[in-house]
Amino acid sequence: MREICVGSARIPYRVFGSGRPLVLVHGGSPGSKAWEVAASALAESRMVVLPDLSGSDAARDDGGELTVEVLAEQVAAVISDLGQGPADAAGHSMGGAVVAALAVARPELVRSLVLVTGWTGRGDRYLREATVLWRQLAGDTEAFARYSMLIAFSREYLESVPAGTVAEMAAAYRPVPGRLRQIDLALRLDVRDLLPEVSVPTLVIGCSRDTLISARYSRELAAAITGAEYAEIESGHQVMVERPEEFVELVRGFAG
Repeated sequence: MREICVGSARIPYRVFGSGRPLVLVHGGSPGSKAWEVAASALAESRMVVLPDLSGSDAARDDGGELTVEVLAEQVAAVISDLGQGPADAAGHSMGGAVVAALAVARPELVRSLVLVTGWTGRGDRYLREATVLWRQLAGDTEAFARYSMLIAFSREYLESVPAGTVAEMAAAYRPVPGRLRQIDLALRLDVRDLLPEVSVPTLVIGCSRDTLISARYSRELAAAITGAEYAEIESGHQVMVERPEEFVELVRGFAG
């Protein structure tokens, strides 16, 4: 585990494998652990970097408001600290907006982008109401965790794994201050004006069983970026957990 200081934040990150770096950026979640199965497979052929940004359980900062720009600066600092030249960057959900902002602000640090089940802005009424409800459940820890599972995974996946596994995953989704800061950012998120400025090769991955971030949002995201490729996986929101093999195959095919 390595750790760097970025402004008031202390950002830890883990490195697996060797070769050209691929940075996997989490969204609104406990942190980078959701990437681990996919990261292990990807690290067989390259360096995989897992940062834990502000709002995650592992990062430490002053508790201030999160912004896409602040988080992008933290990813930039991780890539610079590696000293391996430009990196491929994959961002899940809100992390997709973060790496897109990074590619615009610091193009010299980014070789290519993979945006995984992301969205361009505030979305439609369903997305906003679902996110507002998630935020309002913060006063009930168990309800917050159960709802988190319903929006993170597809019905098919939740039916396929033991109840104990679901309970174990839910235990990580607690309404702690960092998680609530992430949700608050999701409610403000709007990168529509930024996306036409992305100039690096980009793959957008949508998930057809994602009840929170519809695949339609991912298709809109791809359409907003000149030359972006689009692929779709039959999965819920946490595709790297539900369908790690398919996810890894897509990333390898695009980013090497």
